[in-house]
Amino acid sequence: MDESAPDPRTPRAVDLPSTFLVAEIVIVLALSLGRSGVYSIVSLARSLAAGPLSGQQATLNSSQDTNPWFDLLQQLLGIAFTLAPVALVILLLSVSAGSLRGALAGLGLAPARPLGDTVRGIVIAACIGIPGLAVYYAGRAIGATLEVIPAALDTHWWTVPVLILQAAKNAVLEEVIVSGYLVQRLERLGVGTAGILAITAVLRGSYHLYQGIGPGIANLAMGLVFTECFRRTRRVGPLVIAHTLLDVVAFVGYALLKDVLGL
Repeated sequence: MDESAPDPRTPRAVDLPSTFLVAEIVIVLALSLGRSGVYSIVSLARSLAAGPLSGQQATLNSSQDTNPWFDLLQQLLGIAFTLAPVALVILLLSVSAGSLRGALAGLGLAPARPLGDTVRGIVIAACIGIPGLAVYYAGRAIGATLEVIPAALDTHWWTVPVLILQAAKNAVLEEVIVSGYLVQRLERLGVGTAGILAITAVLRGSYHLYQGIGPGIANLAMGLVFTECFRRTRRVGPLVIAHTLLDVVAFVGYALLKDVLGL
């Protein structure tokens, strides 16, 4: 055996052609957040046709069944199936990188800096959360935003854990696909910094438009910040932590306080 020949069992990075990458991006987005963006735009158009946005509601995390056990089952199944595109993009990135470890390292998901990622995530959440609330209430004041109901689950022993899982699911889905996968693929296609920022921010804003114009703009701005954070640090971990914290505060906070405050 020629010792200089490469071992066929050794994983190798694959240089994918541009046409393949474009098709791959389109398919991934059609299965995940791109599809959500299209439906969200349609939802906004329907809301605009129905009358003033200020008099309408957008409900998140609603009950799926009157039976609490079947409701729990459907909530968990929904979370699991929604995360399937995340597994797909990690698989695709593994092919390009030559290994799963390489893909996770490229995304910055390898748990090499848990404390640093956590601190950065908390700081990012604090910097994004307060301005985000300001934009929401400004949108409500001028009639450009629907009333957002963050949690409409019936009260059960599993309500808070499921809301936390929903928050983590949203964070993993959005940050791995938009901040990590899409940025890397656009870079491979030779898209410049301005183009990457614009594409990822518009995508993030689009799938929040069902809540109204205000949340769409706020999430577009969030997209610019999160994409640039990933470009500079090459770590999705802090962004997942930040996004999870933001959604946990919104979902769980609303669920715990709605009865007390009469929401």
